[in-house]
Amino acid sequence: MTETAPLRSAPRLLPAAAILFDLDGTLADTAGDLVGALNRVRAERGLAPLSTAALRAHASSGARGLIGAGMGIGPDDDRYRALRDAFLAYYEAGLADTTRLFDGIDALLKVLEQRSLRWGVVTNKAERFTWPVLTALGLAKRASVVVCGDTTTHAKPHPAPLLYAADSLSIAVDRCVYVGDDLRDVQAGNAAGMPTIVAAYGYLGETGDCTGWPATGWIASPGELLSWLA
Repeated sequence: MTETAPLRSAPRLLPAAAILFDLDGTLADTAGDLVGALNRVRAERGLAPLSTAALRAHASSGARGLIGAGMGIGPDDDRYRALRDAFLAYYEAGLADTTRLFDGIDALLKVLEQRSLRWGVVTNKAERFTWPVLTALGLAKRASVVVCGDTTTHAKPHPAPLLYAADSLSIAVDRCVYVGDDLRDVQAGNAAGMPTIVAAYGYLGETGDCTGWPATGWIASPGELLSWLA
């Protein structure tokens, strides 16, 4: 996490009626189970396991990011599809073994609910993985809307998932706030016309530097989001 990121902008009150969250690296720390699935793929091929810390920054990038970082193989490689299918099968079998909410998330969600602010999830994770994770975390019945990577034709950074979420809630996009830990989250929010807050406690991609992202603001911990909400 970049130490200076949350200090780049003073909080200003946003007229929010709903808060939307990315899942991996924002609501939940899923890196352990994702890396665990990759290590099972590596073990099948006689490769030593990699640490979660070594691949943590790639956890928000799904199969493509983890296979690229952990195996050195991209989607254009003939071996990629078999590796991806094996990775996803292993992940589906153990997607809630170590996954947990980030510290402070449950308390934040309870405050939002007390304030009658609706909240939801917009993730690029496919539906077959998203709902089991949310169920294991106790969030499936609490979220007002859940948009997965295969809910709309396009995934983030395209604005379609965020627009779909706002429409499902019948709330104007500029009265929704999106919170995410990846540059594509900010890009999607900007394209949708939605204020976007960077979860600087999250994965933040390969460089780990979110200071140059064109976001509305940055938070160093989940509870700091409340200082942005009117």
